[in-house]
Amino acid sequence: MPIQRAKPVDALYEEISDYELVLVPDAPLASALNRHLDRPHLGDFATTPRRAAAGRREQVEERTVFLELLHETDLTWKQAAYLGEEIIHAWEYTGRPDGILDYDRFDTPAVRNAVEHVAGLETTSRRLTDYTVDESTELAVVGYPQFTALERSILPDSFDRIDRFADGTFDHPPFRVFDSATDIVAALRDTITAETADQVAVVLDASSEFSTLVESAFDSADIPFYGGPGFLDNPDHRAFLRLLRAAYRGRDVRVSVIRPILDHLGLDVDPDHDQKRLHTLDDPALTPIRDWCTAVAHGEHTFNSALTEYEALLDTEFEAFRAELETLDLAEQTITEDRVNDLEFYLQSYEVPITRENEGVLLADANAATHVDRPLVFYLGLDDDWTRTPLRRPWVDADIEFDRHLRKFQLLLQNGAQQEYLVRDTVGGDLVTPCFYFAELFEESFSRFDDADSERYTVARDTATESFTDDAVSVEPDTLSALSQSSLSTYVNSPRDYFFDQLVDSPDRDYFRRGNLFHDFAEFYVHHPDILSSSSTEEILDVMLEEMSPFIRDVDEDVYRTRFRGGLENLIAFLDEHAPDAGTLSLDATPSGNNTFSAYFDRPIGSDVTERWFKNEDIGIKGLIDLVQSSTRLVDYKSGSKKSASKIVTNSSLSEISDTPNFQALLYLTHQRSVTPDEQLEFVFVHFLENIDDVVRGTADPDETLTKVTYYPTTYEEFVQREAMFEQLREDGSNKCQKTLSQVEYADYRAVFEAEPIPKTRDNDELIESDFGDTFIERMQAVVGEYKYVKTGCKQAMRDLVGVRKENYFADDLDAFEAFIDDRLTELNERRAGAERFPIADLVDEPNYRRVNHRDLLLEDTQ
Repeated sequence: MPIQRAKPVDALYEEISDYELVLVPDAPLASALNRHLDRPHLGDFATTPRRAAAGRREQVEERTVFLELLHETDLTWKQAAYLGEEIIHAWEYTGRPDGILDYDRFDTPAVRNAVEHVAGLETTSRRLTDYTVDESTELAVVGYPQFTALERSILPDSFDRIDRFADGTFDHPPFRVFDSATDIVAALRDTITAETADQVAVVLDASSEFSTLVESAFDSADIPFYGGPGFLDNPDHRAFLRLLRAAYRGRDVRVSVIRPILDHLGLDVDPDHDQKRLHTLDDPALTPIRDWCTAVAHGEHTFNSALTEYEALLDTEFEAFRAELETLDLAEQTITEDRVNDLEFYLQSYEVPITRENEGVLLADANAATHVDRPLVFYLGLDDDWTRTPLRRPWVDADIEFDRHLRKFQLLLQNGAQQEYLVRDTVGGDLVTPCFYFAELFEESFSRFDDADSERYTVARDTATESFTDDAVSVEPDTLSALSQSSLSTYVNSPRDYFFDQLVDSPDRDYFRRGNLFHDFAEFYVHHPDILSSSSTEEILDVMLEEMSPFIRDVDEDVYRTRFRGGLENLIAFLDEHAPDAGTLSLDATPSGNNTFSAYFDRPIGSDVTERWFKNEDIGIKGLIDLVQSSTRLVDYKSGSKKSASKIVTNSSLSEISDTPNFQALLYLTHQRSVTPDEQLEFVFVHFLENIDDVVRGTADPDETLTKVTYYPTTYEEFVQREAMFEQLREDGSNKCQKTLSQVEYADYRAVFEAEPIPKTRDNDELIESDFGDTFIERMQAVVGEYKYVKTGCKQAMRDLVGVRKENYFADDLDAFEAFIDDRLTELNERRAGAERFPIADLVDEPNYRRVNHRDLLLEDTQ
């Protein structure tokens, strides 16, 4: 069935203008018809059944019933809410206050008691039950199928029914498909002005993200609106409720949990603290919040006194909230967690009446309205959230209810002289399901808006610059001259994630602080190994735990102490065996404030070998080396899990980018090569938390925490041709490799490389199946004989050659890395200058999303 055309208000008025009383399903339609009244009329002309019976504006009777049951019965808050709503709903559909008792599962003493209280209340349902339109009244009923049983109960035997639909169908406008909700809201903001606001309505699902986005956009653009935010949407009310909730999160509540409250109160707290525990931070800005939460949690506040202190923080008064607390009999009650739960439930369940200014853009809820009396009406979303599922109650006929909702939907879509349907086709990569009613109304079904009559719209991204004048100051972007290993890894994984890293502050993390403490200790211990004789390990652990207290729960302290002790033992064992030459150490005149232990023990540090910062602009790299054990050996301390040498080399591959890119060892060795060229270099990772279980058992081997990667100042091809490599294969290779090569001379081995260059591959099969592999086997068989073990031995030798490439770096690797850095810096600076957007992925097909820092900001182009 197509969308049936609704009668325009003008035509509808002409049809009912001669009647004495006109009953309609909803108040906006009544108001629109009354505005057309062109003759004197005593009393109501067009009105709803509830207004006709009550003689006043309809009240939210669910709230009234809830308060009655709460105060006059022994029901809990949730029981009062549930029974009140069920009784009213059954009353609406059966026409009787005790209609719910017709159904066995509701016919209980508690429900009968609740019905007695509800039936006698002065509600509009009570007025409807007691009211009947006089038989002598010339009555027209518009949209009779939309009336419930209770509304129909007031009708006399004789009245005229007026259909809201006309003959013919409604020629709906095309769907305007946008990439995102923000684009839709931006289009609204750019279309509507303060001067045209009274001519516009926006219909949306009030529970969707559109609601807050639209309200925020109109607020920022000074566009007046009404019909949107309710009592709990008031940011002051919401913040107070969040603050009450935070008080019961215990001493482990994180600053991030109350960040919205801090922002609302205008308290300047560094984002670095977000992952830290509120009650452990000595920040003056947090003192009033911390004290308030402590007092509430200890039962030292009533709701009134807590609200008074909250008002003092904002230097304002919240009389409406205080009045609501009085209504609920909570004002002078001591705050408890259960009472906070009850208050939150109430505010989320009922719309507290508020005074609204009825001017500006009308925001209408798609699940409540049918008539919107504005010339221009925007419909946002039109997705499956607009589908109203009939309540599964024994007094509800699902088919009749579905038909009622379908009729409402058809009427709603036709409001105004001009309609605009603004929709999205995808959200978060998933297709948006159009409202189910479209499947009933359109002759051709569609599962996405792009498949229907639609037009795609893209919001211009450069509109923000249009207000600048021609003589605006032109600022050249800074040129980036060097990349750190972490920035490079992030950029390779996702350039756009790297871009947001430069814009968005990230909080301190417990693992960052934990790692920094171990680094501080290692740096300090290099300079003052005697500290263990003057202070106990327990004192050092106490310092570490005190520094970590903002992050760790009290109950976890013993676990952390054990892990910290094991990590210290591993670092001490390594540094005792691999201490740098004492002659290279130098000390500052004063303790370093950047090192926790230097500051605590009041001892200076300052050396060219620990925590050595470098910025090598000739290559375009920078970093911080934990320990320069010697000019040819660099050390880095790691708190994470151990990686093998082959994994480290693989993760820094330039020919086939890893899904876990990490260029630390490659980058630091490249820098060190520029300091000590033509030297063999070594990079050592100390994974000091790798073997904690063994440390606890007393069976730990510190060497098991080490991973070593070597750089050879020659090309890989030259390295594997060396006689030393040949001898290594003969002595340390697999059995058949040794057996084969023991029967040939080095000249025979070298001749293979002179005949065919070795491929630069880290894949065993690729090398074995290459021309080099065939030549290797043929040459060895020619000398030793065509025995089966010779072919096997040659394959074993080639696997060892690949293993050498997998676990080490060579001159050509570092040369390629320098070129890679140069390309990335050129590319990055062009993007910083605005030549193109930072793509989500570039060198990889798709980012490793487990490694991105700003997943919610990486919106695909199709979204």
